[in-house]
Amino acid sequence: MKTATAGPRPAAPGRAGPAHRRDLLRQMLRIRRFEERCVELYSATKIRGFLHLYIGEEAVAAGVMAALEPADAVVSTYREHGHALARGVPMDAIMAEMYGKATGCSRGRGGSMHLFDRATNFHGGSAIVGGGLPLAVGLALADRMAGRSRVTACFFGDGAVAEGEFHECLNLAALWHLPVLFLCENNLYAMGTRIDRAQANTDLAARAATYGMTAHAVDGMDVRVVEKAARRAAAAVRATGSPYFLELRTYRFRAHSMYDPDRYRDKAEIARWQQRDPIDTLARRMISDGELDEPGLAQLNADVEAEVAASVTAAEQAPVEPVDQLTRFVYAEDEGLP
Repeated sequence: MKTATAGPRPAAPGRAGPAHRRDLLRQMLRIRRFEERCVELYSATKIRGFLHLYIGEEAVAAGVMAALEPADAVVSTYREHGHALARGVPMDAIMAEMYGKATGCSRGRGGSMHLFDRATNFHGGSAIVGGGLPLAVGLALADRMAGRSRVTACFFGDGAVAEGEFHECLNLAALWHLPVLFLCENNLYAMGTRIDRAQANTDLAARAATYGMTAHAVDGMDVRVVEKAARRAAAAVRATGSPYFLELRTYRFRAHSMYDPDRYRDKAEIARWQQRDPIDTLARRMISDGELDEPGLAQLNADVEAEVAASVTAAEQAPVEPVDQLTRFVYAEDEGLP
């Protein structure tokens, strides 16, 4: 896989104040505007395959990434554009990946659900529900065996809680005291099934706690709440070397995927959650506190839109993988295989 040049890094741990909050706002705007443009490109058939949008959940990605250190590992889901952008994977490399171009972060071979970037320790999206959980536990075990000290942050949705590997992985991580930060993005729906129609106990943090690890549920629509909880959790993992579980209660404003007609959700419910839009919430608070004004917000939006436009231009002009390279990476190249 291609290692891309590092993009804007998340805020350094310990930072605070107006500049830091402005950076959080900028990160959420980058995710929102990037995905809004992806909707247009998908409708224009410039992007193929599946497309699962993160719109509405930006506070989780921005808040958690601000609490991690560069050496930490990140494992993501199939709804991972926001995680990758907030982690610092260059937008150009992500957009090129969406187009299937050779300059994409996975050389155009993975597309929307398989973003990867070694430079930022972003160990990928996964198209399988809960598929990142064993990978995260494996990374943490490898770190333990190699004597490395870092946190592996693993994102997954509430639908993954119904998978057997969820319970296997939490059990092993707790049993072997592995440094995994489990991050459950509970947006209330596993594809089109509401959580209380599939889960007998909808208190996911309480269920995780039965495996003997610290577990909390927090408001996933407020980036400041998310960052504070993630800092506390990451610090606990570093101090104890043991797993920690955070349930981020959030909501996706869009359907499960671009193919989903979204007939299972009441429009009034969507409207209620949209009133808690994480971007508007932080922007209003900063304006109210005198940390930002309307022209400043407009300029921030303009800067982000220019970055998105530049990434589209770069992707349009990027080459596709040469045909004679299509079987490359099927096998490892440096192990002397025949």
